[in-house]
Amino acid sequence: MKKTDTLKEIILKKKERILLAKQQLPEEELKVKVQGLPPCRPFIEAINKAHTISLIAEIKKQSPSRGIIRQEFNHQEIAKIYSDAGVQAISVLTEEDFFAGNIAYINEIKSEVVRPVLRKDFILEPYQVYESRFFGADAILLIADLLAKEKLAELMQLAESLDLDYLVEAHTDKELKKVLSVKAPLIGINNRDLHTLEVDFKTTEKLIILTPKDKSVVVESGIKSHQDVLFLKILGVKAVLIGEAFMEAPDIKRKVEEVMGW
Repeated sequence: MKKTDTLKEIILKKKERILLAKQQLPEEELKVKVQGLPPCRPFIEAINKAHTISLIAEIKKQSPSRGIIRQEFNHQEIAKIYSDAGVQAISVLTEEDFFAGNIAYINEIKSEVVRPVLRKDFILEPYQVYESRFFGADAILLIADLLAKEKLAELMQLAESLDLDYLVEAHTDKELKKVLSVKAPLIGINNRDLHTLEVDFKTTEKLIILTPKDKSVVVESGIKSHQDVLFLKILGVKAVLIGEAFMEAPDIKRKVEEVMGW
C-alpha cells in the first residue's frame, strides 16, 4: 500500500486557497494596503538572548498527525497564558484545512499580547508574504523543501522589504545546504518529516553539526521535556518551537514552566 504524502496534499489545498484569496483581495490591492502599516514587532531580536534558550510557543487546534489536539480552543486565551508564562514569541498556525487555523488569528492574538507573532503556514509565493504583513504577522515561516533556491531568496528579500522577520526551515542536509546558500539569518531545524509526519530527534543532532556557529538555530517538533530542552541548549540551539506538548496539557502555564525549567 502506497503511503500518503501529507505535504503534497497540504500544498494542493493551499494552492486552491491562494487562488480564492486572490479573488477576494487581488495582489495589487494587497500591495497598496501594506503601505503605511505600523512597524512589525522584532521577532529575531526577541528570541536571540545570550546564554539562554528562548521559547516560541505555538497555538494550533489540530494537526494531520494528531487530529484535534485541544478541544477547548480559544487562541486569544492561549496567547494570554503563554504571555503570562513569559514566552519570548508566539507561533500561530494559519493553515485552514489540515490545522484548523485562520490568518485572522494573528491580529486577534496581537490585540491581547505584546509578544511578536510568527505566521506558521505553507508559503509558496509573494502574495502570501504581502498577505502575512497585511494580517499582522511579525515573522513568517519559509520551508526550504517547498521552495527552489531562487524562490526562497526572492521571498526572503520581499519579507525584508516589508519589515518581516523570517525563519527558514530545513529537515535534511540537502535542504540545509540550500538555506545556508541563501544566507538565512535564522535557521529552523524541523525534526518532523512533513511527507511522512514521522519525528526523529536525531535530525537536530545531524544538522546542527553542519550549521555554522554564527547562525541562530530554532528547533521544531518532538520537544516534550525539560531534558529535551537542556540537551538542545548544550548543542547551542537558540530557541525551541513547541506546540503539541502545550496544546494537549490541561494546565498550559504549568507545562510551559515544567518543560522550560522556569
